Amino acid sequence: MYSEEWSRNRQGREKAVITNFSFSQLPEEENRGRIKSHSFHDSEESIPDDRYHGIYFAMLLAGVGFLLPYNSFITDVDYLHRKFKGTSIVFDMSLTYIMVALSAVIVNNALVERLSLNTRICVGYLFALGPLVFVSVFDVWLELFDTQQSYALTLAAIAIVAFGCTVQQSSFYGYTGMLPKRHTQGVMTGESTAGVIVSLSRIFTKLLVEDEKKNTIIFFLFSVSIETLCFLLHVVVRRTHFVRYHTDRARHSWLKGQINNFTTKNHSGYQIHYDSSAEEEDGVVSSTVDEADAVNLGHGSHGDGIYVRFDVPKPDAKRTWMSVKELLDQRCAVARMIWPYMLSILVTYFITLCLFPGLESELRNDTLGEWLPILTMALFNMADFVGKILAACPYEWGGVQLLVCSCFRVLFLPLFVMCVSPVQHPLLAHPAWPCCLSLMLGISNGYLGSVPMIQAAGKVPLQQREVAGNTMTVSYMAGLMLGSAVSYSTYSLTSQAHSTHTLKLNNTLTLQSYIPGH
Repeated sequence: MYSEEWSRNRQGREKAVITNFSFSQLPEEENRGRIKSHSFHDSEESIPDDRYHGIYFAMLLAGVGFLLPYNSFITDVDYLHRKFKGTSIVFDMSLTYIMVALSAVIVNNALVERLSLNTRICVGYLFALGPLVFVSVFDVWLELFDTQQSYALTLAAIAIVAFGCTVQQSSFYGYTGMLPKRHTQGVMTGESTAGVIVSLSRIFTKLLVEDEKKNTIIFFLFSVSIETLCFLLHVVVRRTHFVRYHTDRARHSWLKGQINNFTTKNHSGYQIHYDSSAEEEDGVVSSTVDEADAVNLGHGSHGDGIYVRFDVPKPDAKRTWMSVKELLDQRCAVARMIWPYMLSILVTYFITLCLFPGLESELRNDTLGEWLPILTMALFNMADFVGKILAACPYEWGGVQLLVCSCFRVLFLPLFVMCVSPVQHPLLAHPAWPCCLSLMLGISNGYLGSVPMIQAAGKVPLQQREVAGNTMTVSYMAGLMLGSAVSYSTYSLTSQAHSTHTLKLNNTLTLQSYIPGH
């Protein structure tokens, strides 16, 4: 199939061997195919269009998929409070999730060059679905565990969900970093959509089904069905022409950079000519040189003056594993370019997690009882959704500007504390106060939590956008962990605030809270 031309010229003991692999005898159709492959990346006319916004909608549902399981566990706060009376279950769940999630982000950053993007996302979905189904069936429905075992099981399920969902989340931010900017905004809007869907689901199941066990089972099974839909949609969308084009383009750019770095470091006279048609089955370019070639390129110069030209594509090429030092250097270089955006998203989520869901889940009112935390959580999630939609507005913020705005949100901390303290007679006792504050907290969280993530990807070269997305997720998770840890200090403000109240609204709806330890 290939023609091989050898030419040897000897002068004394020196020799020069020129090896040239050409495609002069390839069938005409195959040559045209290769030319088309290159023009696919280079021609502006070939860029596919998300004409009907289907990919954007799929990215929105992806955001729903990796936050819906956790939201499902914490939003049924009335069920948790009755089952685990007098405990800090919501605080424990929040801290467990964040600690495991931060570890998962670090692991995902280490594996970003070792496991394919699709592998990480699919494993994440399986880790998220498994505990959700298990708890729904064996704990809520069949009630096979006592209270202590159920408490431990719930935290274990949260830990597994945290690992799976965070691997998904970090991978999706790297994934959408290779797509046009609006798709990153779509993923972040999906995160808020998950909260809205779960909150509305809990409100309607509680209103329509009086039996708490039955409405909780329906609530969890609805969440399982939505999560399954998100998983199946991901499998379909990743094979579309639009996604394959943009991911191939980003990988192609990264591989060209790797080749340039390699040839710059090598002075043995070897040159590698990369053909972008060497791709994996799912359309993502894999690598340029296999291990055997790497050995030859590293040790080929022995005074022979050998020059090797590789023009043959490597369809079965293996990935090149980067050293730990190279990984760290790459991430440090990216962090130096986007540090204001990293700090901005860290501060934003730190302040949010100091208050939500922990402190908000402990809000009580003589009139609304257990409905107050459900309503404030729903308002937060809806406002967060609006904030992330507003983040799509075409306004270019400076990194320092975003950081200053994020820091101003610290004012929410004393205001929310006044909604629960003093215990019996809070300074801001009327339920309108926590509702309004939840709205403002949510809309500012949605906007200031999305804009840094969207704009940071544009501050780095194309081939580093996946790393930038993962690096921003590390900052995001660090803010969540610190905020969740600090939120424990607010539990002492509310642990003695619960009292028993029973109220009937319109003679149909019974609301009841409880006395801890009774």
